[in-house]
Amino acid sequence: MAGRKFYAGIDHFRLAAAVMVIAIHTAPFSGISETLDFLITYCVGRVAVPFFLMTTGYFVLGSWKLGGCTADGKVIQSLKKTLFLYAAAFVLYLPVNFYSGGMPESVGGLLRMIFFDGAFYHLWYFPAVIIGCILAAALLRRTSVGTAFAFAVLLYIIGAGGDSYFGLVSRIPAIKFLYGVIFAVSSYTRNGIFYAPVFLLLGVLIRKQWENRRDAGSGWSVAGLIVSMALMLAEGCLTYSYGLQRHNSMYLFLIPVMYFLFRLLLCVPGRAPGWTRDVSMLVYIIHPAVLIALRGAAGICGLTPVLVDNALVQFFSVTIVSFAAAAVLVHISALVKKEAHRNE
Repeated sequence: MAGRKFYAGIDHFRLAAAVMVIAIHTAPFSGISETLDFLITYCVGRVAVPFFLMTTGYFVLGSWKLGGCTADGKVIQSLKKTLFLYAAAFVLYLPVNFYSGGMPESVGGLLRMIFFDGAFYHLWYFPAVIIGCILAAALLRRTSVGTAFAFAVLLYIIGAGGDSYFGLVSRIPAIKFLYGVIFAVSSYTRNGIFYAPVFLLLGVLIRKQWENRRDAGSGWSVAGLIVSMALMLAEGCLTYSYGLQRHNSMYLFLIPVMYFLFRLLLCVPGRAPGWTRDVSMLVYIIHPAVLIALRGAAGICGLTPVLVDNALVQFFSVTIVSFAAAAVLVHISALVKKEAHRNE
């Protein structure tokens, strides 16, 4: 148990999750097989974002709840950091939106961009974390972890109706109308209301179990992960093959998959390098910019057939350059902090 406090499995998986996010935005296996790409990238790869949410739930909201919901400073500090990253990324991608004509034409559209969609396709994560944390914290302050989680599961099921199961529920006119109202506010149900709370609170739930040492061992987690992953793949195949998906972020079996995966990662002993956290987040933020830059460079150099049209090569190129750029930025940041500390 002593080695678990270093969270080697969690921190190493941050890097894997960042690679999965890049894969989601580059479809690396699409040139080999559309089915293979869907199963690996858009089913298995969907564990990436919930994992990041669960780390926030486990380390931030979990410790806050176990402390009696009194140490508000840690939660506020986490929200401030997320808000700062969101603001920086928002500004970074604004020129891209202006250039591509993606800027909203109304105040309502601008508010939707800020609070739900983000300034670029991957930046929805940041307002989702912020809104999800506020909602989860409000629930935790007033109810037990189990009750809060149950409410979040209900929200997630509603969200799944506007995501992987939209083709099914939209057959009922009244329900289709209600989802139309939701989509007028947010482009997807994958947001801080329907999507983020359940994984944030799942992290809190696991933190509570771990503190109470209610642990059946890694073997049980491996078995649970295999079974739940198989069921999620089947769910993905069925909703995809029957044309039910409006989007493919919200599978019902994703919840048990994340439960067993996170518990299994907690069983990994040892210590991971501290830079994994900052590098993984930077990769998440900058990889679309790297993708755009590589496409531009490929066009100038006449390498579009190799670096762009070949999805697998594009994936590896974006991954390598994104991680290299993130490592350089983290190193520069460390040098600046060291110099500032020296001059104090």
